[in-house]
Amino acid sequence: MPNSFSQALLSWYDQNGRKDLPWQKDINAYRVWISEIMLQQTQVTTVIPYYQRFMTSFPSVKALSEAPLDEVLHHWSGLGYYARARNLHKSAQIITQEHKGQLPASVEDLCELPGIGRSTAGAICAIAYQQHASILDGNVKRVLARYQTVEGWPGKTGISKQLWELAESYTPRARVADYTQAIMDLGATLCTRSKPACPSCPLKKNCKAGKLDDPTIYPGKKPKKTLPVKAIQMLIIEQADSTLLLQKRAPQGIWGGLWGFPEISLEDNPQSWCLLQLQTTTATLTRWPNHRHTFSHFHLDISPIHLKLGHLPQQIMEGDRWLWYNTANPAAVGLAAPVSKFIKQLKTG
Repeated sequence: MPNSFSQALLSWYDQNGRKDLPWQKDINAYRVWISEIMLQQTQVTTVIPYYQRFMTSFPSVKALSEAPLDEVLHHWSGLGYYARARNLHKSAQIITQEHKGQLPASVEDLCELPGIGRSTAGAICAIAYQQHASILDGNVKRVLARYQTVEGWPGKTGISKQLWELAESYTPRARVADYTQAIMDLGATLCTRSKPACPSCPLKKNCKAGKLDDPTIYPGKKPKKTLPVKAIQMLIIEQADSTLLLQKRAPQGIWGGLWGFPEISLEDNPQSWCLLQLQTTTATLTRWPNHRHTFSHFHLDISPIHLKLGHLPQQIMEGDRWLWYNTANPAAVGLAAPVSKFIKQLKTG
């Protein structure tokens, strides 16, 4: 059964697989690593332009390790899950210092690096190093859970263990790189989350879920929970020269290491904040419509307040934590998603 599974998948891949994606050219461990991290919880079409810009600016482990974190986050702005970028930067420095600039060539050693889990390590070893290593990303979980009707949510330890056993039993020793690309492709293009194209699937003959009325019941869904809501005011403070005040966020937590507008509680007075922090008054105050930004573990309700300063601030507010951001000639820094949205809104009126 495992042999027929991989043979059917590889035959399909030879005819229908995607072979012209940017990270499938000039394959090496670094290029595979960057693509695998970017593709976590992000679709291929979204990743492609980010990947191309990233590789142009940081073509090697050394280039990435030597780049300022702000510049790395700037290239990541809009992709979300910013811990991925911070971990890439940190890992690049470790690889440069401890591994002579070469990514380790074993799953175990790769998993020691920040942000690299078992599946990502398996992909690097299989695709870049042609080793017999298995992967289990979201696409592969879906394919395997449907093929063997594995019940339950893959996030549960027992279900994950069962799927890993299947992944390892189906991974062939020959053409492992092609097989790895093939099973990811199948999940991304045919065995999709909704409306899977079962009649076109190369595994349809033996797929157990494919014989059911609704194969999408596999894999099991993550148990739903009500997300808590947090609310803040976000201060869009503008000087007469149209520069905007940005504050660097703490390295950890939401939007860690990115630049954003100052935040205050709903009870605080925006004008009082300006008077206290900038020692200046505001000429105008405009409340914009509320904006909800949803994270994996809570909703953030943002009340944007646009404040135009009446006088130049007495406090300069520069240094490592503060920046007067010129929208006409923007600094290469990483911006939180709502901040980019509000700056664009400000520029377009």
